[in-house]
Amino acid sequence: MAPPKLPRFCFPLFGPDRQTAEIRRRGSLLITLMVLITGVGCQDDTALVRKIQSQRQAQQETQARRDHLGEAFVLLRKYVELAPEMAQEQIAFHLNGWSATRPPSEATEPELADTLRDVISADALTERVAGRTFLPGDVLHLRDSYLFHSLYTWVDTPRLDEKLLTDWFTEQRQSLGAESVDRLVTATRLFDWTVRNIALEPDDPSAPAPQGPEFPLGMKFQGAGYRQSDYQTVMRGTGDGLQRAGVFTQLCRQAGIPAAVLGTIDGTSGEVKPFCVGVLAGDEIYLFEPTLGVHVPGPNQVGIATLAEARRDAVVLRRLGIAGLDQFTYPVTKEDAQQCVALLNLSPETISPRMKKLQSGLTGDRRMNVYVDADKIAQQLDAVTGISSVRIWDVPLKTEVYRQVCEQYAQRDPVFAFWYMARWAMMDAGFESARQLTLGRWQHLTGQFGDIEEESITGARTLYMNQRAPEFEIEDLRIDVDLQKQYGIRRELGVDSATYDQQVAQIQGLMRMGKRTATYWLSLLQADDGRLETAEGWLEKRVLPEEQQSFWTPAARYNLARLAEALGKTDKAVEMYKRVGEPQEHGNRIRARLVAKQDD
Repeated sequence: MAPPKLPRFCFPLFGPDRQTAEIRRRGSLLITLMVLITGVGCQDDTALVRKIQSQRQAQQETQARRDHLGEAFVLLRKYVELAPEMAQEQIAFHLNGWSATRPPSEATEPELADTLRDVISADALTERVAGRTFLPGDVLHLRDSYLFHSLYTWVDTPRLDEKLLTDWFTEQRQSLGAESVDRLVTATRLFDWTVRNIALEPDDPSAPAPQGPEFPLGMKFQGAGYRQSDYQTVMRGTGDGLQRAGVFTQLCRQAGIPAAVLGTIDGTSGEVKPFCVGVLAGDEIYLFEPTLGVHVPGPNQVGIATLAEARRDAVVLRRLGIAGLDQFTYPVTKEDAQQCVALLNLSPETISPRMKKLQSGLTGDRRMNVYVDADKIAQQLDAVTGISSVRIWDVPLKTEVYRQVCEQYAQRDPVFAFWYMARWAMMDAGFESARQLTLGRWQHLTGQFGDIEEESITGARTLYMNQRAPEFEIEDLRIDVDLQKQYGIRRELGVDSATYDQQVAQIQGLMRMGKRTATYWLSLLQADDGRLETAEGWLEKRVLPEEQQSFWTPAARYNLARLAEALGKTDKAVEMYKRVGEPQEHGNRIRARLVAKQDD
């Protein structure tokens, strides 16, 4: 089998073959030099030596002048279009090439890294935190940082302001100061985008699933928080409350806003139970509830509550319940909130000295936050009354363990393997339609909505529209060979007709699901782009009709209610928020109450 060709924007790696060739070249050069010296006896060889030294110096200067960081970013921006393993190796190579021209970082391993030793071995933690060489695994952290920074950049705009808090923010500028209020305004934009774009899943999924594997570290099959990564959550647009918290805190980090998942401490077992995200602004921690999808309202249901207010006034958390509906009683009380643990959503790579070194080189359009001074943030959070301790959240590492265990189990159990891959095969499978849907989502999240013809860039809007193949075309896929080629489908040697027909039928199902997903995401893109009436029409006419129903339906109804609210149709919005049986009904009813109060 021939080795895969590098994409046109990749550069050859110094692999083993290249290293061997280099050794041979140097050996040949040395032998040639010795022959020349031997042949001329005592003849003056100064000129020859100087020539060799000059050539070597020129090579070193050329290597130093090479824009390794720029080449790494070319690959990073195109990451989803590349073969992952090859992209990781290429980017790591360029980062090490850049690093070789810079002085070593003076940063050391933070003390807070010790809080991870219960979920990762000491050797593995040291390798990932203290190592000075960039590894292919580091690229996943850089990919996430790039994606979340790109997303934060275009979400942080007045067009996406949380209108329920506009008057309160104006009042707070006098008491809190402009800097703290600006930080909260940005945080609410990021939180609101997260809630609207990450469809809520239950902590314990009820959909049928096969028997899963056994997990270490007290984890369970389909456990909340760690069954997918923050990257998967934002790319897929669906997740549970903890996964929403992961996305929100990732966005806050890119905005330079200290944020942590807050958990209460069980008095008997000592178990930490996350319940909300705290954002540090000034000397206070402000509360956001990702599972409910609302900020925690302050006293008298005005503004955003602080941790201090929740500890002082029992009504603050009690009002997160719904009067007369016992199933919506909020499980955290004033007494529970007296001592909280702040959990920082950080991977080991984020706190490593090599990332601090890289951070110093990221300027201009390469700017993003790849390093966090964990001990410094811990001191800031620990200074707030009510925070008993600060730790690094174990969920990112548990997510890695969960994925590894599932992938190993899938190799042994074909039924589990099919279930594990099936739902997101519309993005993860190898056929062209899946690749284009993934690229469309990447372009959407990075803010590339439209096409740029002169640069041959296809934007998210076009890529989503291209997924909306007419039904007759999807149906003809079974019999139209030219259409099969167009969609990148081919019949492998040795595959009989019946098996091939079954494979085509599966791809047809994925294409239909991809079409509905693209239609829903295109509706959200219209709202993100300020085209509210257009977004409303897409949801009503193309996403929510009975024949188009999918697992996006509840999230589509919620976003339709948000659009009604934004367009001044308050009564319609309140009625939709009170719909019974929605995954986010609890939080929706709280929003209905806040909207009705503002409208009075």
